Amino acid sequence: MNGEEKYFNYKLVHKCAQTGARAGVLETPHGIIETPVFMPVGTNSAVKTLTTEQVYDTGAQIILANSYHLYLRAGTERIRDFGGIHGWMNWHKPVLTDSGGFQVFSLSNLRKITEDGVEFVDPKNGMKHFISPEKSMEIQQNIGADIIMAFDECAPYPCEYMQAKRAMERTHRWLERCIKAKTNPHQALFPIVQGAFFDDLRKESAAFISQFDATGYAIGGVSVGEPEDIKNYFVRLTAPLLPENKPRYLMGVGTPEDLIEGIKNGIDMFDCVLPTRNARHGSFFTWNGKRNIKNKEFEDDKSPLDERCNCYACRTHSKAYIRHLFRCQESTAQTLLSIHNTKFLVDFAKQARQAIIEDRFEDFANEYLTNSKH
Repeated sequence: MNGEEKYFNYKLVHKCAQTGARAGVLETPHGIIETPVFMPVGTNSAVKTLTTEQVYDTGAQIILANSYHLYLRAGTERIRDFGGIHGWMNWHKPVLTDSGGFQVFSLSNLRKITEDGVEFVDPKNGMKHFISPEKSMEIQQNIGADIIMAFDECAPYPCEYMQAKRAMERTHRWLERCIKAKTNPHQALFPIVQGAFFDDLRKESAAFISQFDATGYAIGGVSVGEPEDIKNYFVRLTAPLLPENKPRYLMGVGTPEDLIEGIKNGIDMFDCVLPTRNARHGSFFTWNGKRNIKNKEFEDDKSPLDERCNCYACRTHSKAYIRHLFRCQESTAQTLLSIHNTKFLVDFAKQARQAIIEDRFEDFANEYLTNSKH
């Protein structure tokens, strides 16, 4: 699509005999991504509380940045003049940017949607802005990410059928405009499935976007407040409808349980703000489930956050020390927990990949789910 096939290539390496889960390789201009992959989120071109070097040390293969926030705060022409996002933040692995659609639509009472695009008010300073599919492509091309997302309309949960249908149809029309407006073949444009929580709309949307020969495809409009079982149902429904020979990206989802459910159903790429958001509240992932560093049980605990983790925090500090820092409101505590949580999910996806290659993904999933309930 628009010449990007010269710079991007996806190869399906193995399907798990137990589950059909996929392991693949996606080649991009800034390096190879082994899938399934978890992508840490750097909303403002930084993963919260972490330096670029600390993100490198987690083993992250690709990070996500937010075009809406970069457009409003840094200015995307400025980022372009620094050599794009890679030069701007000194990150020389792949980057994905979202289109800004989700952020704009979450402004509800500060925006107006028309066929042309979305007019909205910046909640921080009251200034008016307008983003169209063409403007979204301009913004993302200035940022210079390897993978960019189509500008879409995300219907809320819950919503009426006709509201979901109108949003989906507009998303499809906007996709065609995005394809025309995108000119840089060094960037891959991913179309997005919408259709809210209606089976027929999801099927129609998946069929529509699949007719475009994209480098990859995304599932949007989930994790917007719906119950877990509804989210899982629509992931199971939608993922197999997308081309098998291309990567599938489930947007905004990223607990270990979400990764298991998604990978089992053929998803390859995940992103979520949870690692750093949880860290700011004292919560951390372990192979035995989620824990909270504020708990008194860790007051004299000399062990690391997780015995199976070799991140900087686990190699060098005890739970007792990190708990002390957190209770004293030292920002170092958030950094240490963020390092750990980010590496945990990056490693979780890598270990899931190895399990797929060894045809034991179901065993891997069951072991985690069983242990995390204790």
